[in-house]
Amino acid sequence: MQNRLIIIGVLILGALYVVFSSLYIVDEREQAIVMRFGQITDVHKEPGIYFKVPTDIVDSVQIIEDRLLRYDIANMRVQVSGNAFYQVDAFLTYRISDPRLFRERATGQLSVAEDRIGASLDSALREVYGLREFNAALSEQRAQMMQEVRDLIRPDLAELGIDVVDVRILRTDLDADVSATTFERMRAERLAEAALLRARGQEQAQSLRAIADRQSVEIVAAATRDAEIIRGTGDAERNRLFAAAYGQNPEFFEFYRSMQAYRKALPGTGTTMVLSPESEFFRYFGSNGTLPEATPNPAAPIQPTATPMTAPAEAGPALDGLGIEDTAAPTMTLQDGSQLTPTVGTDVPEPAEAEPVPAPEPATTPAQ
Repeated sequence: MQNRLIIIGVLILGALYVVFSSLYIVDEREQAIVMRFGQITDVHKEPGIYFKVPTDIVDSVQIIEDRLLRYDIANMRVQVSGNAFYQVDAFLTYRISDPRLFRERATGQLSVAEDRIGASLDSALREVYGLREFNAALSEQRAQMMQEVRDLIRPDLAELGIDVVDVRILRTDLDADVSATTFERMRAERLAEAALLRARGQEQAQSLRAIADRQSVEIVAAATRDAEIIRGTGDAERNRLFAAAYGQNPEFFEFYRSMQAYRKALPGTGTTMVLSPESEFFRYFGSNGTLPEATPNPAAPIQPTATPMTAPAEAGPALDGLGIEDTAAPTMTLQDGSQLTPTVGTDVPEPAEAEPVPAPEPATTPAQ
């Protein structure tokens, strides 16, 4: 009875071994290669449960990845046209599309395939960078460069049953030996640009300052001319009034002028004057407040009239005699496109002429 149980147990164990050794499961992320005595007999790419000859002595199963795989390459030193160097980081994504060819050419090992992938990627990157100028990798040509690298690698890795999906360049930095030189060159370019902008600003400032100085000279000259004309007209009116007043009553006019002179010369602050008593200055000084006799024939009162202001006979430019009468006013175009034009001094408009009032004639008959 005991031997029977042992035999049954052995048979059960053998049956379980046969069942489990003949079954294998293929996951959705895997592919399976069935080999009989080292020769490929079947390839399963679809997930599911499959059977084979029991035990691994006759049939063996090798699982191959069916997922998207990635290979990275870092700190790769590449040379571009012009003997400049870059430090490049890149990666490649691939998938095993032909498990049978992958088994035959790479023994089904990812390590063997990645050695071939690394060599191909290195060679393709060097070739693509070597055909470009220094700034190409940092410009819009970057996408085209990645596509060219992928197209160069695909035929080589297709021989291993590998399909290259994409190639991406992660980093492109200057090499340490050219970084300082490049920085100095960029710094010199920026300094030159800044100097150019400053020079343009100074040029515009000088132009604006020159226009402003010209305008100020024109305005001051025009104002000075107008002031002299007005001052001369006022002096003429004052002299006319004095002459008319003197003609009306010369004795009172002399008395009034003497009183004005006393007021200015003797302000009441203890001023001492040493003059001869017979001096004309003291003519009315000792009159004991007696006014001069009234003129027997006073003239008619003087009616105040406004003396017309007359402009010069020939109205000329504002800057007469300065040597720039015929010079055109400078203009300048600002950066916003606007035109800056200076104001030019204008001549004083001629006022409306007023008819002069004739001076009154002295009376010839004695007043009543």
